[in-house]
Amino acid sequence: MLYATSINCMTDAASAFEQMQLVYNQYARDRFTTPPPLDGKGSVKAILYIQSFSPDDNITPELAHKIAKAFVRKTFGDDAQAVIATHVDKRHIHSHIILNSYSISGQKFYANKESLQRVRYYSDGVCRAFGIEPNPNITGKGKGMKHNEWEHIRNGTSWKQQIRDEIDKLIPTVITLDELLQALEERGYEVKRGKYISIRTPEQKRFVRTKTLGEEYTEDSLIIRILYRDMGEGVEPLDNYRSDLWDAYDSVIGDVRVLAYQSKKIPRKQNITLPYSADNDLDVYRLSAQLNVINKYHIGSISDLKCRIKSLKDEHEKYRIKVNELIDEHIKLRNVLEQIKIYHELSAKGELTSKEEVQLLLSKQTMQQHGILTAGDEIHLRNRAENLGKRISTRKETLDKIKKQYEVFKDIRDTYYDDVSREGYIEGLVEEERQRQEQLRKNKKPKR
Repeated sequence: MLYATSINCMTDAASAFEQMQLVYNQYARDRFTTPPPLDGKGSVKAILYIQSFSPDDNITPELAHKIAKAFVRKTFGDDAQAVIATHVDKRHIHSHIILNSYSISGQKFYANKESLQRVRYYSDGVCRAFGIEPNPNITGKGKGMKHNEWEHIRNGTSWKQQIRDEIDKLIPTVITLDELLQALEERGYEVKRGKYISIRTPEQKRFVRTKTLGEEYTEDSLIIRILYRDMGEGVEPLDNYRSDLWDAYDSVIGDVRVLAYQSKKIPRKQNITLPYSADNDLDVYRLSAQLNVINKYHIGSISDLKCRIKSLKDEHEKYRIKVNELIDEHIKLRNVLEQIKIYHELSAKGELTSKEEVQLLLSKQTMQQHGILTAGDEIHLRNRAENLGKRISTRKETLDKIKKQYEVFKDIRDTYYDDVSREGYIEGLVEEERQRQEQLRKNKKPKR
């Protein structure tokens, strides 16, 4: 907590959460602890900004932290509610800023492309005011090579492999592509979103498009790898299980059915006459993953799939309502426990101010209203709050599982209507595969 501070709230995580929740609930139409809806992203509760500095800036942690505080006040005003933590665990010093989407006066902050431009503008201005030139444009010849860059070249390692390894390590820990990209940024990588996703390590000069890292790293493949990570895992297609939906997918995948066994991307050209690239590829990775899920859950038809989607949506809403009720109850119990703590602290104190006497009276009334008369009652209340917290955590895990299954089933439905059942689609794949096999035979003919 050496380089951690806050504005209009406490700095420790638990207190900051409670106080941001109080402000958010005061002004928003939503609650701070409301789980996200099944469809869409829900309301934005807080916004994360990361302000990073190059190792070449030779900036001290103290100065970086001072810049972050000045940036928040300059950009969002003195009534913004934020927690700022400056990290020194990487070669590049950087500050994480968590901003409540509502200020203590009720101003709403938005996070979009337009607001991001304004935020960057203010950030650059504050940096310049402290003598730090942002985003330097390094030009000219003769600049010395960084030691880290030279070491990579000497060892034969590459930035691309470093990024691949980091992505592979993070995929099991995230549930969306946005979370993956955010996790990369938190580890010091710079990410650009446009037509393609581009990533740069802290030591690189140029960005690398993920599609150039290989077929497993295109935007679509990353989404599928995350979405289908657990759903069809360890499942092999059963020869004795057939359905209309299975037959449709089996026909589409054709002779690359090995994908369903190995869950491995095998590149296939859409157009045999053009060079292979990420844009000239059949998305059999997605089809194979979907075939695994169809088999695992024994989905017999598109009608069966649609019924399951509706059932999951209803179940998610039921769980979401229940989680909200449990959260409300948990908050009430925690508030009572807080009043008990205040009661004990003030009771043990000698002379009280008039304000403290009122607080003591209120805390005593709260305890009486909730039947807290003995130490045993207090222990029982604490146990209730702890058990309720565990129940909430379990329910939220169930919510996440239902949501993931819903998204996978919905993706299969959309793929079926967009591609699999489309007239001429299967015939086109068969013809493309025939051309591919023919080309392979020609390439294998011995030269005379």
